Amino acid sequence: QAQVQESGGGLVQAGGSLRLSCKNSRIILSTFWAETISWYRQTPGNQRELVARITNDDSTNYGDSVKGRFTISKDNGKKTVYLQMNSLRPEDTGVYYCHFGLSDSWGQGTQVAVSS
Repeated sequence: QAQVQESGGGLVQAGGSLRLSCKNSRIILSTFWAETISWYRQTPGNQRELVARITNDDSTNYGDSVKGRFTISKDNGKKTVYLQMNSLRPEDTGVYYCHFGLSDSWGQGTQVAVSS
């Protein structure tokens, strides 16, 4: 079983919403609390771009294209990070990856497709 697993992707119409989840199954709770955790997305032919990030003190930052539409949050008890995506656009289509900074761990990605 992979250490970092994303879920929640799918096909949605423009204007719709999805919530992605990222669970780290092997991390101990104290390390999870200390982590900076990020969501990236990648489209064919392009580099991964930062979508959202949350730090150990719950500070957040977002890519310019998703500000006001996406929200990153975490549940320490569940060792899970979420990405709530609202008002989705076709340009949000891509594979979304979760990254844990301290361990430099990536998940396998979850596909999001937004139709116009």
